[in-house]
Amino acid sequence: MARRRTGPREPSRLSRRDVLTRGALATAGVATGGVALNELAPTVFPPRQSVDPNRSYWSLSLPAANPPLPAAIEADVVIIGGGLTGLSTAYYLRERLPGRRIVLLEALRCGNGASARNGAMLLTSTADRYLALSADPELDRRIHALTVTNIGDLQRLAVTVGIDPEIDTGGALHVLRHPDAAADARAGAARLGAAGIPVEYWDRERTAEALGTTAYAAALFNPAAGQLHPGKLVALWKRAAEMAGVEIYENTHVTHIDEGATHVVHTAAGHRVRAPRIVLATNAYGVQLGYLARAAAGVWDYVAMTPPLAADVVDALGWRSRAPFDDDRTETYYLGVTRDNRLHIGGGPVDYLFNGAAPDLAAQLRRHTALQRALTALYPPLETVGFEHCWAGNVDMSFDASPAIGRLGAKRNLYYAIGFSGHGVNLTSIAGRILADLIAGRDEEWRWFPYLDRLPPYLPNEPWRWLAVHADLVAIRATDR
Repeated sequence: MARRRTGPREPSRLSRRDVLTRGALATAGVATGGVALNELAPTVFPPRQSVDPNRSYWSLSLPAANPPLPAAIEADVVIIGGGLTGLSTAYYLRERLPGRRIVLLEALRCGNGASARNGAMLLTSTADRYLALSADPELDRRIHALTVTNIGDLQRLAVTVGIDPEIDTGGALHVLRHPDAAADARAGAARLGAAGIPVEYWDRERTAEALGTTAYAAALFNPAAGQLHPGKLVALWKRAAEMAGVEIYENTHVTHIDEGATHVVHTAAGHRVRAPRIVLATNAYGVQLGYLARAAAGVWDYVAMTPPLAADVVDALGWRSRAPFDDDRTETYYLGVTRDNRLHIGGGPVDYLFNGAAPDLAAQLRRHTALQRALTALYPPLETVGFEHCWAGNVDMSFDASPAIGRLGAKRNLYYAIGFSGHGVNLTSIAGRILADLIAGRDEEWRWFPYLDRLPPYLPNEPWRWLAVHADLVAIRATDR
């Protein structure tokens, strides 16, 4: 959902990754001087166990929830979390391990989290490599190609399953607000093209012609990216998993796990699931089970959507390309248009609340009002058009804006995938495939993948985390104009 700013950047500006990195540096001295308190913090500030319901527009297309787990059962693999990561992992596990009992437990209903609350952008690569080259351009190209291929896999699965997630692959734009960033962007596009990653540089005139606004100095166009309907994508993966034989129990809140050679998963209703392998597909909610709290911070991002607009209104805006786009702010804005002419905007200032709390309605209203101002600044004719749907979502952001997929526990039989940092619409099902291969003993296929069996840089416990992130956000907002 929330996504760090990508592409060429000005030296005076910071990405969301930098926000967290600077927060880590800011807390290093404090945490070092208070190691004992840092270790005691989870006891003093235990994580909240609550899941907020999804009220997004996308949630209207989510499938009806299955009945909850009715009794204690045993399984070969239990997956906790019914978002895109969990559902795709379940599907690929049944494909790789036919005949095994694969059980998925979801606290509310499938797609309740970020999977169906995001900005609908279908992006290539990972957030840390998007529209940029690392020290290993060939690895960058390989990761880009993997994500492009996965978009094709999604399209083919949609045909097989019979659910259309409204995938449009007409490209996506990363827009630049300042003229001094244009020269770097032009050179960056040339370097990416030479490395085998097609990217086009668009000047001010071409960008304005495509988007209908003169707010931007230039843009980078990614022809392999696009957009889709997140709620229908969740519906696609749920049906695919159930067609493959996965058991899905919803409204089944997992409260804790007793680890061992055979894990015991406890639910709020008192039923238990015993399984030798567990997949933590919980994204920002994993901290509630005591896992991965030091690997990522859950930040709240906001999205809003207009009602369907008449064709002549859309034509008057001049958004001829209908391509989704995001800007180069540190706290980036991202926009898209649906097939039935709804405009949606998300991003802007994020919120990090102490110990995983959710923003109240007043805080959400302030953020959504700011989104209305941002939208009408780009498209003044929309000043009299209010939002029909507004929502917030909790997304995990890692220090390095890089995903992490791997194994935990003394027996290395707890599996996880986190840190998609805004590229999860595409990356989650790649993670699902990788997790299934790890469980099936096919590790060798992914030894080249740089995000395997790693954790993001260390994130301290509360209260250091809150202090650092908030201090950094204040500094960033003073300079991110």
